[in-house]
Amino acid sequence: MDTAELHRIRGELPRQSGDPSQDAGRCFWRAIEIARARQQKLLELRAVTSLGRLLEQQGKPGEARRLLADIYGWFSEGFETRDLKEAKALLHDLA
Repeated sequence: MDTAELHRIRGELPRQSGDPSQDAGRCFWRAIEIARARQQKLLELRAVTSLGRLLEQQGKPGEARRLLADIYGWFSEGFETRDLKEAKALLHDLA
């Protein structure tokens, strides 16, 4: 498994348990940094989607939408994949 994905999953555990701690945010940002450095757009999208959910839980939907719209707009195909469908649904929820 990729390092970026491991950091994302490490952040998802507290977020999904209803305890969105600062550690979750740090894990998501680390996953984003790694994915960007390696130019892994799909892993970056996953990490930003996770961060977007966390920001939504924290009452920051505008910030979540901005971050997610930036990476989602990069894609020009693959919109039928699970990752892009989830990102689109979250963007809709954040509107």
